Amino acid sequence: MLIDKISITRRRFLAAIGAALTLAACAPMPSAPAADPLPSWNAGPAKARIVDFVKAVSTGGSKDYVAPADRIAVFDNDGTLWLEYPLYTQVKFVFDRIKALAPQHPEWQDKEPFKSVIAGDLKGAMASGEKGVLQLLLAAQAGTTGEFAAAVNDWIAKTPDPRFKRTYDTLIYQPMQEVLRYLRANGFRTYISSGGSVEFMRPFTERVYGIPPEQVVGTRQKLLYEVKDRQGVLVMQPQIEHVNDGAGKPVGIEVLIGRRPIAAFGNSDGDLAMLQYTTTGGGLRLGMIMHHDDAVREYAYDRNSSIGKLDKGLDEYRSAGWTLISMKNDWKEVFAPLK
Repeated sequence: MLIDKISITRRRFLAAIGAALTLAACAPMPSAPAADPLPSWNAGPAKARIVDFVKAVSTGGSKDYVAPADRIAVFDNDGTLWLEYPLYTQVKFVFDRIKALAPQHPEWQDKEPFKSVIAGDLKGAMASGEKGVLQLLLAAQAGTTGEFAAAVNDWIAKTPDPRFKRTYDTLIYQPMQEVLRYLRANGFRTYISSGGSVEFMRPFTERVYGIPPEQVVGTRQKLLYEVKDRQGVLVMQPQIEHVNDGAGKPVGIEVLIGRRPIAAFGNSDGDLAMLQYTTTGGGLRLGMIMHHDDAVREYAYDRNSSIGKLDKGLDEYRSAGWTLISMKNDWKEVFAPLK
């Protein structure tokens, strides 16, 4: 009898343990906190608006849901995704390229603005104005598209910025990289819409931003198809077909993309038409302007700057329903860390 009682007690004990383990297994586990999609952003209205917008348009059943095919976001490049001050990166490239090509063009030695560039007088070269800079750009962007792409990639990966001592392909804004990745993770296609030339940007955008060349809208140079050494090539001509700045940005977007974006990010008055075109469509829209107000970690410039001028945008962003991003207050860090 004693043995039977012990056996019964043991069975009840084991049964109790089994029941407890079953209950524990069935009990809901405490959920881990969701990973922050924008860790380089400080908490605030700018970060919250991005997150709220993405959730609203990508959540099935939401009144603001947008089909993946229409989840298109456009980004200016200079001053929005990477450094543009105190001189646009492409202009720096053009000046270096003119110096490199100068031995092949002795006529440049006595001809402005080439003479000033060769002498290292960048102030004198810039004094020639937009017309002079265009002359330099068309002279620098010569040859086949393949040859030019190789020259761009070589320069951008080897040339350090004078202040930051980093190559230009590393002077990318880390918070904006996070926005690009966050949007793509939620079904967006991300495009660049820049005043820079597509011939200059397309060689590196996929490696640097994860944006393939076919999703880059920019100023276009006329191209001519030729056969050289039994190989088909595209040769850049000294003529601009489309200027992708100001009112030209919505035109460029329509020509290449064929859909109105639902989100746009810019930093200068040259981006206002793109922001207006994006945010005046139907449904929920997102327009954001980056304000360079951090002289310590980068630069502070806006209304009176000849580079990335932001004047009308500061006056109009509130009434347009756009959000101003403060580099100083909204970003924990500016540039992507070096690997």
